[in-house]
Amino acid sequence: RAVLRSSVREFLCSEAMHGLGVPTTRALSLAGTGEAVIRDMFYDGNPQAEPGAVVCRVAPSFVRFGNFEILAAQQEIDLLRQLADYVLRRHYPQFASTPEGYAQWFAEVCCRTAVMVAHWMRVGFVHGVMNTDNMSILGLTIDYGPYGWLDPFDVDFTPNTTDHATGRYRFGNQPGVAQWNLAQLARALTPLVDDPAALTAGLEIYRRTFARSYRTQMLEKLGLTWAGVDDDEGDDELLRELLELFAAVETDFAIGFRALAEVPLATAATAADVDLVAPLAPAFYQDPSPAVVERWAAWLRRYGARAAREPGGLAARAPRMARVNPVIVLRNYVVQRAIEAAEA
Repeated sequence: RAVLRSSVREFLCSEAMHGLGVPTTRALSLAGTGEAVIRDMFYDGNPQAEPGAVVCRVAPSFVRFGNFEILAAQQEIDLLRQLADYVLRRHYPQFASTPEGYAQWFAEVCCRTAVMVAHWMRVGFVHGVMNTDNMSILGLTIDYGPYGWLDPFDVDFTPNTTDHATGRYRFGNQPGVAQWNLAQLARALTPLVDDPAALTAGLEIYRRTFARSYRTQMLEKLGLTWAGVDDDEGDDELLRELLELFAAVETDFAIGFRALAEVPLATAATAADVDLVAPLAPAFYQDPSPAVVERWAAWLRRYGARAAREPGGLAARAPRMARVNPVIVLRNYVVQRAIEAAEA
């Protein structure tokens, strides 16, 4: 009983995410049912009939964190163990039939989840409903509901109209919510392990893996590399200031990184502030004040000095950035146009 609107959104987004290299479930087909379905799109008491549809989704497994939670909550421990053993045999055979298998498997789920969420942050994707029943046991993006993409960069953006009051599932909160969800999975798995501390260790693995994956991917977006050692170059501060500048002038997240590659950093030391910042103008949703232009220029000069120390120097920066920063993301308005065309 799905509607065409949500089915088109799920089909397009899962395929777009796959194309962007994000771990995800896939879409195989989309069919209209020819029947009308009543839905209250904005939850405002005004339901209306919409075209019905069925989207066929494909994944190695649709088992979620919530499948384990409900069994633990109902004290169905034998069934909980059966489900866990099935998942290990089917998807994690390297951990099956070992005394430490459950904890080792949980740590691997933590790793996969961390990498997935880091990819979300890299492309500016906001899931919108990160409850535990929407978290894949394989670390795949699953259940594309009221998702959204960052247009102007805003860590507080949420596409979920029912989430505006709390902002639980906002863009900047996604890493923390994923860790909370993993903690609920760990609690559900506790009856299966002799030492619950082994599950707690998995949560620390999540934290470290996310920090490493996010840092590596964001530096790649700037054409920079990280050897996995201490922050000798001050890269964390460079990233933090960049995202502050993105927010200061509502910088388009996708266009902004493409525009950064066009800035002539080789002449940054002598260029006027306004000329140095000018290539970024297509990414700004609002005109920067003189003070913001000055901040941007100062950041660009520090960035240029950092990029010059990379292998290949400044000349290698733009090609590296072009390989990882998408030219096209699935804009919300483009999805809406596709929906309206399909409904017509």
